[in-house]
Amino acid sequence: MLPTIWFILIAVLFTGYFILEGFDYGVGMLYSFISHNDTERRMALNTIGPLWSGNEVWLVTAGGALFAAFPFWYATLFSGFYLALVLMLVGLIFRGVAIEYRSKDQSPAWRKRWDIIMTVGSFLPALLWGVAFANFLEGVPINAQMNDVGGFFSLLRPYTVWAGLLSLTLFLAQGATFLALKTAGPLRDAAVRVAKPLLTTALVLAAVFMVWTMRMPALGHRPWYFTISLLGWISLLVARLVVDKKQGTAFLWQSVMIALSTAAFFLGLFPHVMVSTLGARYDLTVTSAAANPYTLHVMTIVALTMVPIVLAYQAWTYWVFRKRITPEQHLEY
Repeated sequence: MLPTIWFILIAVLFTGYFILEGFDYGVGMLYSFISHNDTERRMALNTIGPLWSGNEVWLVTAGGALFAAFPFWYATLFSGFYLALVLMLVGLIFRGVAIEYRSKDQSPAWRKRWDIIMTVGSFLPALLWGVAFANFLEGVPINAQMNDVGGFFSLLRPYTVWAGLLSLTLFLAQGATFLALKTAGPLRDAAVRVAKPLLTTALVLAAVFMVWTMRMPALGHRPWYFTISLLGWISLLVARLVVDKKQGTAFLWQSVMIALSTAAFFLGLFPHVMVSTLGARYDLTVTSAAANPYTLHVMTIVALTMVPIVLAYQAWTYWVFRKRITPEQHLEY
């Protein structure tokens, strides 16, 4: 029972992370290209500057929960995904530094360098999250010692690369919608213009990915997977239809799509946590990969105490920084 509860909790944590950090990635990739001057670039950074570090808490918590609740899952994951995870971590570190350091010097060359770092640092995790999660579904070569014997490039297959492009496009679209929601003037107009083709592209990528995934033997006989995926696609379609006039509504529907997609992934994976392409006997399941019952019991008590505090803090942060960013106001970042 407890392993299943923690599997669900990890799914919830990743859902929160992708919804909240997704627009961070999108803004980081877009702002250098759709802004017309340095003031607009600073406006874009100020939409995420007070929020990004709090959003990362979801990833830290999810990673900590994965390590403590499912140590064998964690160990196997790092044995095969090590380079991908390092690239992702480097990207996250440098983008955080870029947000804080970019505006510390007025030199155009200084700021340009940090803009490039911010773009690359946002691009890497946005792409690699999709690649990683698709590998969980399609399977990786796990042997009897619970080691993933594949390398970094074995993770890059047509299905997984397509998933990476989908996650990249979804985060770009979410970032554009968030910029349109949180800024004013020409930057807002540019964000709306960019959001429309990005959402259209995401709809096409998502439709192909959904059909592709349904062809997998493990998921083809699960009608609920198709239902959840279709609801997610419809949510994305609604976002595309209203993004011109109602950016808040569009952002909400994009968040629903990400939540449904993450739910479909974890439900599709359950009761496994990692699938082996070398034979079903090497698959890792929620039960076989879990920590001992005492550890899970203690963790549950801690989670019930701390998670409400984290949620309250995040809600307060978003309430405080809820207003649009304008060129006239003081720009901290």
